[in-house]
Amino acid sequence: MSLSTSPPPTTSAVTAEDVPPEPRGRPRDRLRRWSLALVVVALLAEMAAAMITTAVAQSPTIDEPVYVGTAVVYLEQHSLRYNPEHPPLGKLLIATGLAFADLHLDPAFTGDQTQLGRHVLYESGHDPGRLLLLARLPVIVLTLLFGLVVFLFARDLTGPVGGVTALALYAFSPDLIAHGSLATLDVPVAGFVLTSAWLLWRARRRPGRYLPWAGLALGAAVATKMSALAAVPVLLLLAVLSAWHARGADGPQRTIRRLGFAVAAAVAVALIATAVVWAAYLAVDPRLRWAPPPGLPAPHGLRALADVLPLPRPYLDGMRVQFGLEDQVWSTFLLGSYHAGAVWYYLPVALLVKLPLGALALGSAGAVALVAIRRLRPAAPYVLVPAVVLLAAAMTSTRDLGVRYAIFVPMFLAVAAAALVVVRARWAHAAVAALVVFAAVSSLRTFPYYLPYSNEAFGGPARTHLLLHDSNVDWGQDLGRLADRLKRNHPGERVWLVYKGSGVPSAYGIDAADPRGVPPDEVHGLLAVSDSAVAKADDRLTALLSGSTPIDEVGHSITLYRRP
Repeated sequence: MSLSTSPPPTTSAVTAEDVPPEPRGRPRDRLRRWSLALVVVALLAEMAAAMITTAVAQSPTIDEPVYVGTAVVYLEQHSLRYNPEHPPLGKLLIATGLAFADLHLDPAFTGDQTQLGRHVLYESGHDPGRLLLLARLPVIVLTLLFGLVVFLFARDLTGPVGGVTALALYAFSPDLIAHGSLATLDVPVAGFVLTSAWLLWRARRRPGRYLPWAGLALGAAVATKMSALAAVPVLLLLAVLSAWHARGADGPQRTIRRLGFAVAAAVAVALIATAVVWAAYLAVDPRLRWAPPPGLPAPHGLRALADVLPLPRPYLDGMRVQFGLEDQVWSTFLLGSYHAGAVWYYLPVALLVKLPLGALALGSAGAVALVAIRRLRPAAPYVLVPAVVLLAAAMTSTRDLGVRYAIFVPMFLAVAAAALVVVRARWAHAAVAALVVFAAVSSLRTFPYYLPYSNEAFGGPARTHLLLHDSNVDWGQDLGRLADRLKRNHPGERVWLVYKGSGVPSAYGIDAADPRGVPPDEVHGLLAVSDSAVAKADDRLTALLSGSTPIDEVGHSITLYRRP
């Protein structure tokens, strides 16, 4: 079936510069602009409300205390010694919220980064809930700003209706709401990559204006998380493509100049990105004091090439820490089956489970439309190739711990979905609207439990724990909710707890013991178990659960059992 589209004004995709300015004096035009602005504000307000509500209700997830503690060390001691496996920019952003907490780290503290996070959150004399909210707010703001990028990117390609379509899919994405409300690095790095791709698209018209900003965004991604390095070659090639397009010319001599300009543009983008990475480290410690952590694995093979990158020594040593983590054997839980080691198709399958069906349908069809529709085809490399390359790189990882490693997919799919609004078939706009509403309703139905979301084809959030584990379902976020449930429904009962997370149960008023530390015949009464622990239960826990009856669940991430 061929896709027919509205007659294009040009043979390339529509950009903001292509659209002629509208007369400002017409009341109808002013009404249209105000209506569009109100829709954008409403969608972002909905997302902000969902993220803030989630951030207030959730206890710390596994990674957050480490980032919070490291951010405090950045503020107080200007030291890079903690969490070297991740560059500092994301934690500097988290620190902007913690700067309002008047936190002071004990100078005598000498623990590791896990102990540091616990010390800051639970032993500093501050309310851990307030500290977490302050740490999460900068990421929430950044997530909303990336929503504007999605809207502008899609609007540049297809017009205002496409922009609203993309923003709606973004704003109602359960995974983006879930991870955008946490003080973690996954959404920031994905959003910076998306921003760089959008600015490179705009650079096709005005390279002098947008290429430097694209370099800044690329540098911000690399300075936030090392997984962004996989996108660097792609984005630099897109910089070449944009600069080449901007210098349209005929003749061999002009072609050589055109190529030289394109290569120079890519080099400039790379230099700016490199400068951003250096600036992030120097912002923490202007003297760049650094002692390599003990036990760094020796680089070998292609990994040894990382040492030639023009990046700070702490960054290069952080890459070696990541190599060591990749060399470990990590277990996988997928579609109810346990695997000793990574499964190469884990992320594509997990995305099928976790993305709303409406978003999956629109994003997939939109990707096809980007390639099939002639005037949109130039945009396909900017929207599709970065996501495909990043997904392929993530699939090679040995750590199958959640779709957060591919959180860029719903971002780029939202932009791709906008391509469908230019299809002229009579049914197309109605189908797009219906699928957007379907995705939104699916998201609203999971409120406020966004982290364990799965779509209707896989049974919804109540069944996600039977298919996936870790940050897909249970990342330690429901310790506070468990405390409330125990106080309300089980006051005074003996409680046994198997908790997978970084929170401290006693800080929430939970008086419980680990049943795995005593003989099984001594375990009686109420047994609360994190669903990730159930998914990967050892023989001891399996035996305890086999003699227990499930009676309740908390947040679709913790199951309560009655053990006689």
